[in-house]
Amino acid sequence: MDFFDTVKRRRMVRNYSAEPVEKAALERILEAARRAPSAGFSQGQAMVVVTDDAGRSKIAALAGEDEYVANGMDPWISRAPVHVVVCVSKQTYFDRYAAPDKTGRVNTDADWPVPYWWVDGGATMMVLLLASVAEGLAAGFLGSHRMPELKTAFGIPDDMDPLGVVTIGHAAEDRRSGSLARGWKPQSDVVHREQW
Repeated sequence: MDFFDTVKRRRMVRNYSAEPVEKAALERILEAARRAPSAGFSQGQAMVVVTDDAGRSKIAALAGEDEYVANGMDPWISRAPVHVVVCVSKQTYFDRYAAPDKTGRVNTDADWPVPYWWVDGGATMMVLLLASVAEGLAAGFLGSHRMPELKTAFGIPDDMDPLGVVTIGHAAEDRRSGSLARGWKPQSDVVHREQW
């Protein structure tokens, strides 16, 4: 699929069929996400892939799927055959930028006016979403206000922080977000040339 078609087709899917994701397709998606950019080539991103029913149900509970269902949505989180918990390590960036070929000093939060570990985690998330579409699959992203419990449930090390979960599978009919009625902003509102 052409890259620009992939971008145009990408949307946050909120329901999945029971059809499994082909293992080879999943491996290609994960390999693409492994290559997402990272500041200083720190590679501070990691992923926990959850495909078993119990693990997916646990993520659904921690993400408040019951609330979605009570509001008329499908149980899309637990139905997705693949969940990818995207994680980042701030310490990995601190260590990388303390290296002699970078700043060569110990880093603190004050040295990072933009915490690029979160930026790079977002890049990993976007590669997962786009690669899923390129494979003819659907994907969505969900956050959780219960990240410490997510870390504990899946044995995520202390130095890694989850930023959310990408669901992957074959799309089923879903209720589209009411937010989509707003439409895309015109390019002139978003793109400023030479200066604002």
